[in-house]
Amino acid sequence: MVKATTRTTDVVELAGVSRTYPGGTAVQALRDVTVSFGAGTFTAVMGPSGSGKSTLLHCAAGLDRPTTGRVRLAGNDIATVREPRLTKIRRAHVGFVFQSFNLIDSLTVWQNVMLPQRLAGRRPDRRWAREVLSRVGLVGREHHRPVQLSGGQQQRVALARALAARPDVIFGDEPTGALDLGTGREVLALLRQSVDEFGAAVVMVTHDPAAAAWADRVVFLADGRLAGELAAPDVEQVTARMTRLTATAAGVR
Repeated sequence: MVKATTRTTDVVELAGVSRTYPGGTAVQALRDVTVSFGAGTFTAVMGPSGSGKSTLLHCAAGLDRPTTGRVRLAGNDIATVREPRLTKIRRAHVGFVFQSFNLIDSLTVWQNVMLPQRLAGRRPDRRWAREVLSRVGLVGREHHRPVQLSGGQQQRVALARALAARPDVIFGDEPTGALDLGTGREVLALLRQSVDEFGAAVVMVTHDPAAAAWADRVVFLADGRLAGELAAPDVEQVTARMTRLTATAAGVR
């Protein structure tokens, strides 16, 4: 696989971010996290269960707000911005690919792909959308509905939907978690392509060392804190690091 080696502008920046969920026993999901993600780079986020991976992704994407700290997305400070403005920023700069696909069953493939641009009040770029559908292997499926597609095809639709809006960053939350090995590799190759050819930043939460090895670097979390990172990772390195982190989280030395 070919990996990008040149880091350019930081698209997402978290500075001193903490997130505490109130309740009978408050849960501190993130603790003073400072990390950034550059355009044209692919970052995997890993850690033991409960380490704060999803919370990091949600705060970075503006889906959740930090308790303290600053988050900048495409040059916009989103930690305190009001929701209507935040929604506009997400629609202008962010694409999402989730494990559960999050497609609208009543819409066709084409309608699902075009929806974010319509919601953003922009005139859809139909030529680019057709190019994206071709890139993800969905030519001829434009008028199918999600129920008529395999899981892998549905994830391709989700990726096409993200790319069609030309986002600065694509956030993936276990995007291959519901796919078989071969289909998962195809989706990872498409995410890699979105970095290398389209210049997007990709930030992907995953538990799979093989998936993380497609990234330029892996950022590790443990107990809500940064626990190091690996550049140009391979499966063995990621597996070894995760084994140590998981053992530490379980209280084993």
